[in-house]
Amino acid sequence: MTNAFLAPFAHAQTVAREMVPVLGPRPFIDYFTATPIVSPLRSDAWGAAEVGSRDVGNGLEDASMAQWNYWDGQILKGQDGRYRMYASRWDQALGHSEWGKSQAVLAASDTLWGPYRDKGLMWPDDRGGLGHNVIALRMADGRFAVVVSETRNGDIFVSETADGPWRNIGSIEVDQSAFKSVKTPGDLQATSELKPWKASNVSLILRPDGAYQIIQRSGQMLLSNSGILGPYKVTGDSIYRGLVGVPQRDMRAYEDPVLWYSGGWYHVIVNHWRERRAYHMISRNGLTGWRVQGLAYEPGANFIRYSNGQVNHWNKLERPAVVMEDGHVIALTFAVIDTPKESQMGNNGHGSKIIVVPFDGAAMDRDLANADRPKAERAT
Repeated sequence: MTNAFLAPFAHAQTVAREMVPVLGPRPFIDYFTATPIVSPLRSDAWGAAEVGSRDVGNGLEDASMAQWNYWDGQILKGQDGRYRMYASRWDQALGHSEWGKSQAVLAASDTLWGPYRDKGLMWPDDRGGLGHNVIALRMADGRFAVVVSETRNGDIFVSETADGPWRNIGSIEVDQSAFKSVKTPGDLQATSELKPWKASNVSLILRPDGAYQIIQRSGQMLLSNSGILGPYKVTGDSIYRGLVGVPQRDMRAYEDPVLWYSGGWYHVIVNHWRERRAYHMISRNGLTGWRVQGLAYEPGANFIRYSNGQVNHWNKLERPAVVMEDGHVIALTFAVIDTPKESQMGNNGHGSKIIVVPFDGAAMDRDLANADRPKAERAT
């Protein structure tokens, strides 16, 4: 596909919506590939029939849906070559609305796809293991770091190994002297009151230049040249504001941004939960010059598919995280739920889990290598 704009997306099962700009030959969603089958697909697994027959061995779940709802789900490879998933869980009997009681857990698998086995709480003696919006990364010194937000104010736990033990080194510090941090992209700098920083939907990376960078729920970028705890300077307003291809309506519904660097570009995916659509954007320096690069994903699309052609349609796809290998994205994880959140009230056969979906990031990076050059020059 070489058009500058993507017509109402061919995979979508919903009504036609506005076009999404595409800089390269294909939008983000086209780089998802077929998921390997870990265990025989089951039509009798928990969840709504609309999800379809699925592999309970993919990702992390309570196959009986008798104990846990799982959420978040960042994957890192340990020194032993095995995969660790950093996630959160809470009692499924409480229903989805009690996510604020979630605890941070570690799970492990011999393969990227799973099954991941819950190894228990990462810091049981620190506020009872409390943790949500769990993400993980390798630090500049090689240590592993886990960051939690929403229920904790950007607390960071570090370990010499992928398995712990985990030590709480403190909370993220933010400098708002140049720009105010706002709660959502729908809040305006000019009219918002200056308040103490609140960590929400934090995605944190180590940049190639050695700085640490955060994107938070508001779509604002925060930068630290003083280590992982900061202080991080708020570098400007939301990167979504006024950006062609990102709908400007109901902007408080944007959430769960994820930030990474690959192929010479900084990338962001952000989800509009009310419109049930996520957008992909890219920038050369990670702070300015953001441009939309197509539809990232949406629940109605046929992109979660197995090698035998079976497709899954989860009601909600949230908390995306990227799995990197050799500098490219090889998979994404999603926290998924089979019904609207308000319908998952506990002990009713509905719940949430974490899935792992393969992605051809090497092909995407090749395709986008010259996306900022005039079209006439890209073939030369």
